[in-house]
Amino acid sequence: MNKKQKRLLQSGLGLSLLFLLAGCVQQKNGVPTGEGWVYNLLVEPMGRFIQYFANDMGLGFGIAIILVTIVVRFLILPLGLYQSWKASYQSEKMAYLKPIFEPLQKRMQEASTQEEKLAAQTAFMAAQRENGVSMLGGIGCMPLLIQLPFFSALFYAARFTEGIAGKTFLWFRLDQPDLILVLIVGALYFAQSWLSMQGMQNMSPEQGKQMQTMMYMTPLMMVMMSFSMPAGVTLYWFVGGIFSILQQLITMYILKPKLRQKVEAEFAKNPPKAYQAPKTRKDVTPQMTQAIHQPSNRNAGKQRNKR
Repeated sequence: MNKKQKRLLQSGLGLSLLFLLAGCVQQKNGVPTGEGWVYNLLVEPMGRFIQYFANDMGLGFGIAIILVTIVVRFLILPLGLYQSWKASYQSEKMAYLKPIFEPLQKRMQEASTQEEKLAAQTAFMAAQRENGVSMLGGIGCMPLLIQLPFFSALFYAARFTEGIAGKTFLWFRLDQPDLILVLIVGALYFAQSWLSMQGMQNMSPEQGKQMQTMMYMTPLMMVMMSFSMPAGVTLYWFVGGIFSILQQLITMYILKPKLRQKVEAEFAKNPPKAYQAPKTRKDVTPQMTQAIHQPSNRNAGKQRNKR
């Protein structure tokens, strides 16, 4: 499974679970009914915190949404960093083993038949196995499963908390879409996607093109969704985008250097193993078959003499 397939699988799983969790917050005419475990366990408490900061402390609903989002994102940040650590560990292994994997990847690209492609893929997977590279390294579904209810709860709290309707923050109303805020959110998620690509220097040209497409798709999707959402939700996504960039910077400048040293130390103790293709015996079956069916010309000379 290549990096694009892993990311598509992770994105698909995330979106599917997000829709599943959205279903846990039951609605009637677009408003939560107050039923469902996600609403009772997370959405309602977060809504109360927003009201506490906005009304009791007099900070306003805009600041309240920002503060609650910051608190929740800080609480689940270790899970995101753990997920990044797992993915980066496998990425650093792949980068270190590039001299071994690159010829095998080239074989896969240059394969002209299905048999050649299958043989190259088998050799590549065998080389990964021999050097301890996980085939599904870094997907880590459990941290994602734990984080998704919090993301879903923040979304609904920012959208439906009583008192937000009609309130303003900075230049925009929290209950209406705002074009400028939408564009800022799009720029933030584009920056996060761009930073993610900078941390993947060991991709093949084909994977690089695929990742570049994904880099444009993520912010485009955020912009499209933000156009149809009240600015309170977009404000939550704005803070989430800042945290995503923060997590990416921590991964690039703190986690990756440490993981690089860890990988180098591991392979210093156990040097990487170059993949040895199994020796194949020359197939002489066609020649033998031809020899069996070839007519005998032992008496050809005698026949000519008789003539």
